[in-house]
Amino acid sequence: MTTPFRIGTFNLENLDDENPAQLQKRIDVLRPMIERIRADLLFLQEVNSLPALEELLDGTLYQQEQFAIATTRTTAGEPYKKRNLVTVSRHPIAAVHQYRHSLVSPPMWRKVTSVPPETEAKQITWERPVLHCEVSLGGSRILHAINIHLKSKNPRDIPGQKRSMYVWKSHEGWAEGSFLSSVARVGQALEVRRLLEQIFSPDPRSAVIAVGGDFNADIDSVPFKVIVGSIEDTNNPDLRSTALIPCEFHIPKEHRFSLIHRGKGDMLDHVAVSGCLYPFWRGTDIFNELLPDESIAFATDVTYPESDHAPVIATFDLPDDWLP
Repeated sequence: MTTPFRIGTFNLENLDDENPAQLQKRIDVLRPMIERIRADLLFLQEVNSLPALEELLDGTLYQQEQFAIATTRTTAGEPYKKRNLVTVSRHPIAAVHQYRHSLVSPPMWRKVTSVPPETEAKQITWERPVLHCEVSLGGSRILHAINIHLKSKNPRDIPGQKRSMYVWKSHEGWAEGSFLSSVARVGQALEVRRLLEQIFSPDPRSAVIAVGGDFNADIDSVPFKVIVGSIEDTNNPDLRSTALIPCEFHIPKEHRFSLIHRGKGDMLDHVAVSGCLYPFWRGTDIFNELLPDESIAFATDVTYPESDHAPVIATFDLPDDWLP
């Protein structure tokens, strides 16, 4: 016998409680989506306020059935002021870890287009850690649930190279900002891959792993390939056991998108699993039917209180002895 098991990821787009009236408007449109997801394991991104999340989940199955919750925290043990990762699990969370430059040291770079010029190289850091939860399943199995939010594609600021928030003074300034953004995104992906190698190392074929989140990267990008693994790029079939399986390729390309930017659909949010989960995968849904394009003129958060990302949900039929 088997039991359905759903793994979902959803970027809530800066969920906060700074404006109670606006929060209520957001809850009115977000809660039906949260209830539709019906995940047993849910990866959330961009949670700026845990009380706001609690209010959003109030009355849903996640609150009624007392799902376990884990979140990213600062060195002081407090949630970050913005863009926290939160993992919500039907089954107990036995341990929580997070990684930010603990597996990959910050690279060094001296900005070449800054005004005035930089004289010394500085660290390129990334702001968001990786959230790794060990979820207890049946038969002493541990599901390694890895929640990620990679750096956006927006260029990093270069001193003296911007007229305003969105207006650059030169092509080279924009280019260097984009380069540094890419370095941070790939660096985060490398940290995730190094974590995966540690989890796989005892026995790759028995490691139960699910990675989900906002990759800010599509399936052909370097960050995506770094995390998932690419036999085509390594040219080594012996590495197949430590590659992940993206749970989305069966979706027709015209429907495979989780964000719309300037009229074009992009698949930036993903769920990928280890080989031992793959036999039980039954399908994936992307709830993008009502997804707004917030890049167009006048598309403010007031106009569109929902998220600009669509949830992605992968469904599995797990053997009953896998579950508590």
